[in-house]
Amino acid sequence: MRKAITVIGIIGFLFFFASYILPNLIGAPLAAYNSYRVWNESNESSSKKVSTPSRENLLRFPAPLGVLSDYEGIFSEEQNLSLTKILNDYEKTTSREIIIVTIDSITPYNNLKDFSTDLGNEWRIGKAKSNNGLLIVMSKNLKKIRITTGYGTEKILTDKICKEIIDSTIIPEFRRGDYYVGIEKGVQALQSKWL
Repeated sequence: MRKAITVIGIIGFLFFFASYILPNLIGAPLAAYNSYRVWNESNESSSKKVSTPSRENLLRFPAPLGVLSDYEGIFSEEQNLSLTKILNDYEKTTSREIIIVTIDSITPYNNLKDFSTDLGNEWRIGKAKSNNGLLIVMSKNLKKIRITTGYGTEKILTDKICKEIIDSTIIPEFRRGDYYVGIEKGVQALQSKWL
């Protein structure tokens, strides 16, 4: 009887280890490696030469989750799906990329401008030839938001226009505590001016 209990205990421990601990030990480094590999393959296929990301940058920036990377967990699942649909539909009809990222920290950066510029460059937001990407980085924790544009986009959506949209459309909703509505209205305002 005692041997049976010991064997069952060992089997239970091995199952727990194989099911919960082992995937976390292997999964995180494997995901980082796959992100790095995919990034390098896209660079090699691109005619534009881009330097290989440093190990430091790979650890600084998480892999994108899609057009909406809600790392801060601000949006509900329904809101995530709604924003993702809005952004994907816009990209399908215009080929312009809008990416939204929520983060709770910009460490080791000192300002959101540098963080968002480097993040946009590392994730390669926008099409390579037209450089038509736009990145919205926001942090509820830091109470900051930034719209960063690619070179092709900034000809139309200037820093002044982006600041106006943040100040007059997004921030009033944030002050009411409605981050989803603020971002949704902000995206709509950006899309209406991005003709």
